[in-house]
Amino acid sequence: MGNRNLLPRLFAGLIALGLLAGCSSSADENSATPAIANVRLTKAQLAHIQLYTVEPVGYRQTVKAPGTVDFDNDQATSVVSPFTGPVTRIFVALGQHVSKGQPLAMVASADVANAVAAYRKAAVASANARRVAAADRDLAAHNGISEREAAQAQTDAASAEADRVAAFQALASMGASPGSGLNGIIRAPVSGVIADKTVTPGQLLQAGSSTAFTVANLSQVWVLAQVAPADLSQVGVHDAATIDPGNGTGPFHGTVENIGATVDPNTRAIVARIAAPNPGDLLKKQMYVDVSIESGRVVTGLLVPVSAVLHDDENLPFVYIALPDGSFVRRHVTLGYRDSQNEDVTSGLSAGDRIVSNGALFLQFMQSQ
Repeated sequence: MGNRNLLPRLFAGLIALGLLAGCSSSADENSATPAIANVRLTKAQLAHIQLYTVEPVGYRQTVKAPGTVDFDNDQATSVVSPFTGPVTRIFVALGQHVSKGQPLAMVASADVANAVAAYRKAAVASANARRVAAADRDLAAHNGISEREAAQAQTDAASAEADRVAAFQALASMGASPGSGLNGIIRAPVSGVIADKTVTPGQLLQAGSSTAFTVANLSQVWVLAQVAPADLSQVGVHDAATIDPGNGTGPFHGTVENIGATVDPNTRAIVARIAAPNPGDLLKKQMYVDVSIESGRVVTGLLVPVSAVLHDDENLPFVYIALPDGSFVRRHVTLGYRDSQNEDVTSGLSAGDRIVSNGALFLQFMQSQ
């Protein structure tokens, strides 16, 4: 009786163990990732690909950055009124080309009138002193006066002439002349273009503090490129730069003149100042441009053609390597610098590896079949 009851229980246990083993085997099969087999091509198919041997090469990186155009401040001058008074007339317009010394505006100014009066007074005093000195020299020669008196007359004449010269220089600093009267003329200190005009007729100007115009030589401008901190090590003074306004003009070419010592708090970038010739005055202040700086520093890396690099289903980059047996295998790589033609592989390849440069997509298609 006992044995008959035991047999059904043993049979049920064996069935249960079989079911558990079947479930475990199924789970293991589902969790395993199928390996990607190497690719083999026929002789005809090999005609669709090209191989490239990986070798270390030296290259110069190209750093791309946004930029804005500004005046070349070494060739742009703020014109400050040298006298106080209201503007009575403006002779130039914004954007007009002017020559050095050309009148820009007229100001009715007591400063000019006082300077003219001081000069005229000094000129009369100087002329009188010269006449007295000449007469005293003649008298001294005929023993009419002492040598000491004649020498004093010469000193007085020299002092009066110095006062006249100082008064004339004061006039000249205002751009005025002995015949200016009450009207002072603001003149262009340099040749260039009226890049800014901040005055209107009737506006009261203060001597030495009121900026009336900005005259700039636009034949050369500054381009302020915002370089990312990660690219800073590749940018140096004297590096060549290409400027593209994106409006069909250019490209323009310049040279890095200065690299900022601080980080812009708004953009977190460092400003590289580029001096660029501006033929036709086509680059305008505050214009946005794209800047490409060719690094003067040569670095060494494993460059591969861009066409050789593909991405898998997880967007990880890989290349196809040719094996000695004639097959091709995928090799995941880590990428660094990239330009329009090449990518620098920082890990995953070694010098001497032969990879598929052209036809990698064809190889990927064949592998998926």
